[in-house]
Amino acid sequence: MLFRINNSWPRLAGVMLWSVAVVVMMLPAIVKAEPYLAVRTGQKCMACHVNPTGGGKRNEFGNIYARNTLAARKLLKDEEAWYGRLNNYLSFGGDLRTNLDSERVPNQQNRTEFNLDETLLYMEANIIPGRATFYFDQRIAPGSALNREAYALLWTKEQQAYLKAGRFFLASGTRLEDDGALIREISGFNFNNSDTGVEAGLELPNWSTSLSISNGTNGGSETNNGKQIGVRAEYIQPNWRLGVSGNHNDGDNNADRTVASLFTGFRLWGLDWLGELDTIEDKSTSTTIHREVYYLEANLEYLKGHNLKLSFEQLDPDTDVDEDEQTRTSLVWEYVPFEYTQVRAGVRLYDGIPQNDQQNRDEYFLQLHNFF
Repeated sequence: MLFRINNSWPRLAGVMLWSVAVVVMMLPAIVKAEPYLAVRTGQKCMACHVNPTGGGKRNEFGNIYARNTLAARKLLKDEEAWYGRLNNYLSFGGDLRTNLDSERVPNQQNRTEFNLDETLLYMEANIIPGRATFYFDQRIAPGSALNREAYALLWTKEQQAYLKAGRFFLASGTRLEDDGALIREISGFNFNNSDTGVEAGLELPNWSTSLSISNGTNGGSETNNGKQIGVRAEYIQPNWRLGVSGNHNDGDNNADRTVASLFTGFRLWGLDWLGELDTIEDKSTSTTIHREVYYLEANLEYLKGHNLKLSFEQLDPDTDVDEDEQTRTSLVWEYVPFEYTQVRAGVRLYDGIPQNDQQNRDEYFLQLHNFF
C-alpha cells in the first residue's frame, strides 16, 4: 500500500510546526520561490558537473552557480574567487562533510557522536579540451583511501554524444546525494557502489540518454561471463522532466537482479518536486523476491541561500508479504551562508514493523559541508 498513515507523522508534526513558524517569521513581504537545483534551472546534470550523468566534480559553471546563486552572500570579490582550475588542462574539486549524528532507537541506549562523513578529491585532466578527458574521484577519508571513479571520457565535436570507459557510478533513476534514501540504498545505485565497464550517451537539446555495460560486481573482480546492462532516458523541459531507467545484472549462480525506475521533477505551487518509483526483482534458483520503493520530495527556497526539504519514502520489501512496509519521513533545512560552504540540519523518522526496533528509530543530524 502506498503512503499509508504511520506512527512517524505525530512525531514529525511538532517539528514541522516549529519549522513553519521559523520560516514564516523569516519570510520577506514578497516571496519568490524558485525551483531547486536542476529542476529550478531546467538544466541537465551536465550543466554543473563534469560527469554527463551528474554527481562528483563540479565544472566551472557549477562552481560559479554555487557561488553567485546558491550562496546567501559572497565573501570574496570576483577576481579573488578560485574555481578549481589550474590551467586549461587541469582542474580539481572536492567535498568534505562533517556530521553531528544522534540516533534514538526504541529499547536501546541513545547515541550521539561526531562523524567525518566523507572527504572526496576530484581531478579532471582535459587532455584535449572539450573532446578527451581523464577523470579521477578518490575518497580520502574516513577509513582507507578508496578509488570511486577513474575513467576516460570522449566527446564528439558538437558534444552531442560521448563514450566513457573505466570505473564509474552507473546511471539509474534520480541521482540523490543522500545514499541513505531508500531508492538509493535498496536499488544499490548510490555513491558507495561503482562498477567497471563502458557507457555511451546521447545529449540532445531536450533529451539525456545513456547505455552502459559493466561487470556487475560493484568494482570487484569478475568471476563469470555475465554482465550488467543499464539504460536511462530523460526528457527535459524548463518546468518539468520525466525519465525511465532499467538495469539487469546477470549474476553468479543464477542470482539475477532487475531494477526499473520511473522518475520525474516539476515545479508546482511554488515548490520544486522530485518523485520516483522503483521496482526491484531479485531472482535465484530457489526464490524470486519483488520489492517496490517510492520517493516524494518537495523543496522550498524561501530566502536566498535557504532551502527547506520535506521527503517521504516507502519500501515494500516483499510484495508477496502483507503489512511489512517501511517508511522514512525527513525534514531538512539547508543553508549556504557564503560561497563553498553549506550547513544542513534535519530529522529522519523511520516507521516499520513493531517487532523491529531499528525500523522505528529517529535520526537527527547537523552537517557542515565544504566544497569547491
